[in-house]
Parts: sequence; C-alpha cells; structure tokens
Amino acid sequence: MPHPGRVVHSRKASLRTGRVENRLAGMNRIPLLLALLLPATAKAADAPPNVVLILSDDQHWQDYGFMGHPQVHTPHLDRLAAQSLTFRHGYVPSSLCCPSLATIITGRYPHEHHITSNDPAKPPGIKPAAFQSSPAFLQGRQRMIEHLEAWPTLPKQLGQAGYLSFQTGKWWLGDFSHGGFTHGMSKGGRHGDDGLDIGRKTMQPIYDFIGMARRQEKPFFLWYAPMMPHDPHTPPARLLDKYRAKTPSLPVAKYWAMVEWFDETCGDLLGHLEREGLAENTIVVYITDNGWITDPVNGRYAPKSKQSPYDGGLRTPILVRWPANAAFAPKSSDVPVISLDLFPTILKACGLPLPEGLPGIDLADTAAVEARKTLTGECFTHNFVDIENPATSLRWRWILEDGWKLIVPAPQNEAGAPELYHLAADPHEEKNLVAPEAARVQTLRAKLDTWWPGTL
Repeated sequence: MPHPGRVVHSRKASLRTGRVENRLAGMNRIPLLLALLLPATAKAADAPPNVVLILSDDQHWQDYGFMGHPQVHTPHLDRLAAQSLTFRHGYVPSSLCCPSLATIITGRYPHEHHITSNDPAKPPGIKPAAFQSSPAFLQGRQRMIEHLEAWPTLPKQLGQAGYLSFQTGKWWLGDFSHGGFTHGMSKGGRHGDDGLDIGRKTMQPIYDFIGMARRQEKPFFLWYAPMMPHDPHTPPARLLDKYRAKTPSLPVAKYWAMVEWFDETCGDLLGHLEREGLAENTIVVYITDNGWITDPVNGRYAPKSKQSPYDGGLRTPILVRWPANAAFAPKSSDVPVISLDLFPTILKACGLPLPEGLPGIDLADTAAVEARKTLTGECFTHNFVDIENPATSLRWRWILEDGWKLIVPAPQNEAGAPELYHLAADPHEEKNLVAPEAARVQTLRAKLDTWWPGTL
C-alpha cells in the first residue's frame, strides 16, 4: 500500500490526444518482426533516443544530497547525478519562471524571444486578481504566445523527425500546442491549469503517453515540470514530520519536505523508464527553472534568490544521462554551463540539425565546454513594461568569467551600482569587490555591453 501523500496513479487523469493521434502515421519505421530479430545492441543503435526533461520549480542549487546539503534527502536525484554527465555549476539566464522556461524550450535569451516576464503589463490601480481576468491581460498573454510561436521550439524540431511530445506541469503560454507539443495537459491557465496535477496528484498521464508512443513505435519527448517544490508548500505529513525535527522554522521544514516529495516523483518516473526497458536509450535531462531561498519567518522567498541576479536565484545543477552513448558517460564537472546549452545538446544527440545563431553549445562537446570562458544573463521585471522592447523591462545584466561575477543594474528599473563577486571564495556573494577590482569591472562591463547593451 502506498505511503499517505505519495502520488496516486489514477486512470482518471488522462492525456489529451484528439487531433494529433495519427499526425505522423506515415513515417517509415522498421517492421516489428524485423526489429525483434535484430540483436539488442543493433536495435538500440538504430532507434532514435527518447528525451525526458525534468524541470524542478523554485529550488536552491545546494538543496540536494549530491550537492552537499546536510539535511535534505534526495536519493533519486543523487542516483541520477551519479549516472549522468553532471554539471554542478549550471545557470539559467533569468531567475523567473516563465522567461526561464521559454529560454529552455527555444534555446534563446529572453531578450531574443521577448518573453522576459511572467505576466503582461498591469495598468495602475487594478488588483492582480482582477487584472488576470481582464481583456488587457488576455491580450498581453496572446502576444506572449505569438512571440513563442515565432521560434523553432524543441517539440517542433523533434516533431519534424517523428517524435511525439507531451507537456505536463508548469506552462504559461496558452494551450500546450502553442509550444509545438503533440500532446499535453495544460489548456491555457496562467500557471498550467490541469497540468499542475502532475507530480502532486498523479503520474498516470505520463505513463499513458509513454505507452501510446510505444504502441505507435514513435520516439517521444516528455516535459515533466511539476509545480514542485514551488509553493504552496503542502508536503505529506510523513515528510513534514521528518523535517520538523531538523529545523526550528516550520516554513523551512515545509520547503525541505517539498524537495524530498519532488525527488520521490522523479524516482517514480525514472523507475517507470527502467521497468519498461526504456532507460538505456532515453536521454534524461535535469535542471531547475530558478532558485529559491525560504524566508524562515514568512515562508516566502528571501532576498538573493528568486527574481534576483544572485546565484541563489540563477544557479542550478544540470544533469544529462544517456547510458547508450559514451559521450554522456558519467562525470562530474565544475565548468560553468547554462540552460541555453540544452537545446543544441538535445537536438545534436537526436541527430537533428541546429537552427542558426543558437547562443548555447553541445554539452557533450567537452572541448567546446572547456573553451568557453564567459556566461551572460539578464533579469527582468515580473510584469512586462513593453513586450515589444525587452530593455524596458530589464532590471540587471550579469556576466561570469574565470570565477568572477559582475552584476550591472539597469537604471530604468533598478537603483544602485555594479557589484563584483569572486564566487570561488564567496559563493553566497556577500563581499562586493568593485572598489579594489576596478580594472576587472571595466573589462567585464565592456564584454557585457558587447553581448547585449540592454539600453532603451
């Protein structure tokens, strides 16, 4: 009997199929009888890999066993990290959910795809709840969708090669089909409506989708983005009780329990791949959309985490596991990488051409990863100022090089001066070294301006 609070695999939660069931029925494939006669190694080599993208939601980069947290228990992700090409020093360019997810699915910076913020511009004097049901909100959301549809997303690119794709969990941009998914759970609600049942209530829609893809003999792409450990922090009592004894703060205990609950769902998913004989030739990618530090008093996010330009909001481990390919042999690296790298990594691993002008690199290309010296990013306002001009919503730009991180505020939205941190000696960015490192600041600022000036 499952533990109270564990995911229930209910058949009542099913995926939407409808118009896309037979979209790719004409694709050529190996006849089933011939496939059964081939040696297992030949079949694995000939079959395109499946892709599973696991997206944590609002989790600090240290809150894993494999990243050294002394209390948080994440055995399933620890095991995945041990089996993966593991980048311990990964980043997202922006520390806010919607633009971060849009960057992962397009492979482009927020200022390129224009989805810089969570919500449309809010007229003054209207409360958020009223605004979210107003014509202005709906029109703004539609414009966000149009910007997304202008780009060749991961599901679109994989779909051209015969992949079925399934969206679950967090999804800000209308119906799942706007992202190029063939199947999905979300219909257009702000966070993802029905898709938010995944993980917290059920995993069955995922298992139904995988079963359907196998019956159709199609490779699949899965977007698993549960609203976990994201608030509301409502973990099962058995996990909350476990962590109540580890911290005097009830909000922190709730968050830690949510992290372990999320890890359990990842274990359910990874275990399903193993039971179905799919683990060997499935690429599993793990990343979080942005960081989180729990305020121990009120349970909200603390400064220097979500929506900030600090590592507490931007940094994340990035894992890529593909047992069938030696290029992804398990290895741990501290070379900084960024979520923009996932788009080219996945497409190249699947043998597909890359769109021109991608800013990311293939993480399986060790030489390219080690040769890159600089990472850059940008953080924006929660609501757009002007969706057609990304610079209007800019709050900070940042650049990382040789362990030094420069943060530059955008004067149109943020007061203050640049900040410089030496992350190897100061991973929590507490000692601003702008004054003694003036020459370094000038050099890094020039490189940042060359990348994107962020000017109005």
